[in-house]
Order: sequence, then C-alpha cells, then structure tokens
Amino acid sequence: MTIALVGGTHRTVPIGLREKLAFSAEQAAQALARFRERFPGREGVLLSTCNRVEFYAAGEDDAAAPPHEQIVSFLAECRGIDAATLGPVLSQEHDESVVRHLFNVASGLDSMVLGEPQILSQVKQAWAIAQDSRTSGPLTAGMFQAALRTAKRVATETALGRERVSIPSVAVADFVSGVFERFDDKRVLLLGAGKMAAETLRYLRAAGAHEVVVVNRTAERGRELAARLGGRPGLFSELEAELTAADLVVSTTAAAAPVVSLEFFGRVEAAREGRPLVVLDLAVPRDFDPRIGARPGVWLYSVDDLAAACETNRRRRLGEMPLAAAIVEEETSRFMGDMHHRSTAPVIERLRAGWSETGEMELERLFRRLPALDAVTREEIRQAFERYAAKLLHPPLASLRSESRSGPPHGLLDALRRLFDLRD
Repeated sequence: MTIALVGGTHRTVPIGLREKLAFSAEQAAQALARFRERFPGREGVLLSTCNRVEFYAAGEDDAAAPPHEQIVSFLAECRGIDAATLGPVLSQEHDESVVRHLFNVASGLDSMVLGEPQILSQVKQAWAIAQDSRTSGPLTAGMFQAALRTAKRVATETALGRERVSIPSVAVADFVSGVFERFDDKRVLLLGAGKMAAETLRYLRAAGAHEVVVVNRTAERGRELAARLGGRPGLFSELEAELTAADLVVSTTAAAAPVVSLEFFGRVEAAREGRPLVVLDLAVPRDFDPRIGARPGVWLYSVDDLAAACETNRRRRLGEMPLAAAIVEEETSRFMGDMHHRSTAPVIERLRAGWSETGEMELERLFRRLPALDAVTREEIRQAFERYAAKLLHPPLASLRSESRSGPPHGLLDALRRLFDLRD
C-alpha cells in the first residue's frame, strides 16, 4: 500500500514552465484517462491551479504507485515538455508526507495567501475529475475525504480564514463595507485598467455591486476591461460627470501626477451635494490629491492604508498557525493509522476464516455425537462457540489496532501468520 506525490508550486517552478505544465479541467480528464491505461490498477488525482501542479498516485500490493521518474515522464508527455527540464523542479513525497502535504494544501496552509479558501474548491474539483475518470479508488478517496475534513476543522476551529490578507479583500471587507451597508444600489467607477482594480471589483461583485463604469485614457483598453467585467465603458473626457455620479471609485492608473487634483474635485464636490464618496486609490504614484481625503463626506484610502491592514491581518493569521498545524498533524496520524489498520484486513480475514472453519468442524462432530439435541439447544451451543472464538481473537486484533497507530504492524502480522499458519 503506497502513496506518492510529484509536483511543483510557485516556489519551485518558474512561471514560464508552470504555464506550460498547467492543465485545464478537460486536459486533466484526458491525462487521467491516459494514466488509467498506462498504469492499470493504480489510483491517480491531478491538482492543477495557477500556483501549483501536483499528481497524487496510490496503489496496493503488486499495483504499487508508479515511481517518481515515471510520473515525471508521464506529466511531461501529457504537456509536451522535455522530462529532463521538468524533473529537477518537481519534488516528490511518499506515504505520510503526501498525506500531510495534501491536508496542508486543502487547508490553505501552503498557499501564496495564507488561509485562502479558493484552494479547497480546487481540491474538490480535482478529486471529482478523478472520480469521473475512474482513477480514484479507496486510498485516494479516503485521503481526499480526510483532507476536506481537515480543511473544515482548520476553518472552524481557528481564526485563520477569518482574517483577510489581500489588498482587494481588505479594501472591500474592512474599508468600503465600513461606509456602505449594501452595494446593489451603488455605482462603481473604475478609473484605469489595473489588475488590482479588477480584482477589487470581483470582490465587490461578490458583495452585490452590479453597476460598474470603466474609464481609461486609452478608450480601447477601457472597452475591453468593461466587457470582461460586465460593466459599461465611459469616456475620460467625461470624468467629471462620472465622478459626480459615482458612489465608489477604484483607481489604478499609471499617471505620473494626480489625475484628480483638489481643484478638479472642487467642481465635482459642488455637484455631488454632500453624497458620500469612497475612493480606493491603488495607484503609485497616487491618482487623487491626498488633501481630497479631508473633504466632508469623502473616505480616501491609499494602497499604503490597505497594505497596513493586510499586514495586521497577516500577523493575526500567523498566530493561528500552531493550532492549524496541530489539527493537520492530528488528522494525518488518524488517517495513517486507519490506512495501516486497513493493510491488516487480509490477515484478519484469514484468521477469522480459519477459526470459523475449525469451529464449524467441531460443532458438526459434537452434534453427530449428540443427535438428541433440539434446535434451540444447538443454536445456544453455536453462539457459545462464536463468543468464545471472538474473545480469543480479541487480544491479537486489539494489538493490531494499537500497533497500526504508530506505523505498519509488519512484525506482528508476520508473527500471526506463523503462529496460526495463515496462508494466502
């Protein structure tokens, strides 16, 4: 019974190579179908995200998990990459280390953003694809079910997932939500076409915002981003009117000087008639004159304001790491104990079968010698035999369970085979 892992993350695989190695859901299903043909009887799950590609393999008895080199060659072949290039950047783990790693991954403890919840849905999807591809078996199924249980415990028993660490998530949850109770009736102005602004808008969408206007100096880029975000393109020449109508501004231009000066905002302020305005100025240099933040009804936050909140939350999260790590260790030990105990099943089955066969032979001999026994008495005697056998078998079986908690009970299994003459 073996479990193996071959994979790499943003820490070990350069982004150029990681892009080539990435699998879409359809490509993952195709790869697993090929794995099933190449390695019959083995189990496999392929996890591919923007930051990691990992292949989990498992097998029992003669169909053990493929060795590291074969999995590397398999992945290279699937993506048309030279295995000699891929091999040095992909790490390998075996058995308990694989289990611990998966539990850390599912719980968000191995993510670029500590504790981020998106990875859990990606782990679920990877397992679902393996199930559909018929490459998930009892070992990987048990391991991934335990990983989901571990992630749930980390999420509910620690505060790791309750503290936001990305600038967009902090901007929406800690700052904008402090001003606005709801977003479905708010107008959002995206000034510029920056990636961070687009990410912030994704959080706003999740919070309920749906009216979005995109204004960019290059009109074509503004139209492209508006189409991608489901918003409406605006004109830079009409920025004053757009600022007047907006409730929230997310600004990320690459301008060398403020796009909205204090004088410019003075004209906007008069037309707004005191309506509150939240500005997330994520540009460096800043797009809004910082003195605008002192105007009545204006909440102006720079990227430094948000970064400070992120760092505070990050420190809080780090304080939760020992508890999260303890949960992972507890669940890893629990799973490994179950797996080791599972490996004893064939010996236990043969031991019980041997005792049952011997008991039946002795009962038949006894009943032939005592033909006058009625059915009720015979059943009482049969049950007494079964209870006696169960009590005699209990100590060795309890010892097997106890030994399984600390590792494979090879020595005890061999001793039982010899003592009771158990044959395959």
